[in-house]
Amino acid sequence: MIIETPVNKLPKIKFSVAHIVNFIVACCAFLLCQCQKNHQSIISAPFDSIPSGQALNPILNEISGIADSKDNPGYLWGQEDSGNPPQLYLINHDGSVSKKIYLAGITNRDWEDMALFNGQIFIAETGDNAQAYGNYKFYKFREPSATVDTVKNIETINFSYPDGSHDAEAFLIDPTSNDIYILTKRDNPSKIFRLAYPFNTTNMATLVGILPYTGVVSAASSGNEIIVKTYTDLFYYKRAQNESLQLALQKTYTSLSYVVEPQGEALTFSINGSGFYTISEKGFASTVNLYFYKRN
Repeated sequence: MIIETPVNKLPKIKFSVAHIVNFIVACCAFLLCQCQKNHQSIISAPFDSIPSGQALNPILNEISGIADSKDNPGYLWGQEDSGNPPQLYLINHDGSVSKKIYLAGITNRDWEDMALFNGQIFIAETGDNAQAYGNYKFYKFREPSATVDTVKNIETINFSYPDGSHDAEAFLIDPTSNDIYILTKRDNPSKIFRLAYPFNTTNMATLVGILPYTGVVSAASSGNEIIVKTYTDLFYYKRAQNESLQLALQKTYTSLSYVVEPQGEALTFSINGSGFYTISEKGFASTVNLYFYKRN
């Protein structure tokens, strides 16, 4: 005998707004994860999985960008982020901090990355945790020698976004076009904006793509290689000859082994191509280490 339950007697299932939101978030996270898998390569990485490490001495609390020096072999340039003086640090590859160089006529609102390109240092004034600013900058000047105490000749590249404010902590410079590519942090997924060269007095960035992940905090390129960094991952891309960075970043990537740092926001390739460096803000750690991942 089949007993049918009247429709009006079926148990009622109640879904709260929180249940619905959690379900949507879980679905989005799953889709983003699948997207990352679709973009990920299984090619073996060309760098050591375990880096060598050198303790920074003295400790710098808030390093947000580094670049390996060309004119001062054996040293890195380093910068700190918001609230710190407008200055560079010259850091030996052994971790010892050699000196400070003051950058005259500019301020440090929220410096978030740096790069050395064609003999010029670029500093990204692009951080915006509250996404409250309407304009951003890159500072550009010739790489100083270790004997310099103050840099005075600094060019400012002003820009804004077409859709409002963004928090960006990473950028790349295209070696074929000199265009600057800005990678946002808090957008999900992270967005790619381009500043087209030559730069004007004021510039408008153009949205040219998205990445299959979020939380980008640093990036570096060297010849045919690109690494994009989040707090927990390193994404490695190969770039074909004369291929734009915009196209290269849409290709399949390889996930590199990475020793997660307390608040790792800085990354650069070595100037001689032997590997790459990472360094962290101090956060709640007792030390700050300069890590080097040697090329296999």
